[in-house]
Amino acid sequence: MSTNQYAAFYRINPATVAKAFQKLVDEQVLYKKRGIGMFVSPTARDALRARRRETFFSDVVDPMVAEAKAVGVPLAEVMARIERLAGRED
Repeated sequence: MSTNQYAAFYRINPATVAKAFQKLVDEQVLYKKRGIGMFVSPTARDALRARRRETFFSDVVDPMVAEAKAVGVPLAEVMARIERLAGRED
């Protein structure tokens, strides 16, 4: 779909859609083929996973540890639970 089609479908400003697409191009998730359109980069999945890995500890682990401390759950108990859950997937 074109930028205007996305804007109409989602009922948002076309400039917002254009900015979002440009950000995805800048982050190498999408790439442009002049006169043809935009396509998902072959490296998009790896790039997105790497970005998610970068924020995993600050977004997930750090708040979990803080919450565990706040409610008095020992770190050893948290680690045991994580190891037990991880063992279920093996």
